[in-house]
Amino acid sequence: MHIHFIIHESYEGPAAFSQWVTDNGFKQTSTHLYLGESLPAVIDFDLLVILGGPQSPLTRRDECAYFDVEQEISLINRCIAKGKALVGVCLGAQLIGEALGAKFEHSPQREIGYFPITMTDAALASPLFEYFQLTEVVGHWHNDMPGLLPTSKVLAYSQACPRQIVEYGDLIYGFQCHLEFTQTSISALIASAFEQGAMFGEQWVQHPADMAATDTRAMNRLLFQFLDKLVLKYKAH
Repeated sequence: MHIHFIIHESYEGPAAFSQWVTDNGFKQTSTHLYLGESLPAVIDFDLLVILGGPQSPLTRRDECAYFDVEQEISLINRCIAKGKALVGVCLGAQLIGEALGAKFEHSPQREIGYFPITMTDAALASPLFEYFQLTEVVGHWHNDMPGLLPTSKVLAYSQACPRQIVEYGDLIYGFQCHLEFTQTSISALIASAFEQGAMFGEQWVQHPADMAATDTRAMNRLLFQFLDKLVLKYKAH
């Protein structure tokens, strides 16, 4: 398996995804957009993972020179046409929705920190999520949420956001939440948020010290188990 990552910012990288790739002996390549790298022209990978960032699908080139929403949407659509597996996280989930014609929306509440999600009946019936309990504590760092199509399945929601995990197709999943966070990766995000002047203290915004102290290993294992199942499903196609 060849996994390719689209990385928008230095402080929001693959984190636990990379551990999964390494543990399985898969090939990993990345596009670091914040370094001015170009999106891949040749789709020789099996799974595309589009990570998060402070941008939104409405962010213009004059606001962020290295973020080109149309180019990312084009890449996503080419991957879908080629039958590749896709996983979008946060901004990545919103971009997958946009590529399919589902416009992103603002979340009812901003969520930053570790809070529970609730799995829907559709998730509990899915083999890809058989290791998930009805509620699971996972990471969050968002203001927005992915759009929905009539065929989309909402697999998880939280009190602050009704769209935490969305199934767009057999091999296409959007995670508004962050199961890939680790104690190392969250520290970079916290530092960046303070630099950007983000405010803490809202109802669904956890204190940075509590975030930094959270053990993410159980959450990371859930991500790994989902990805294992996704790979098996991809290989069966």
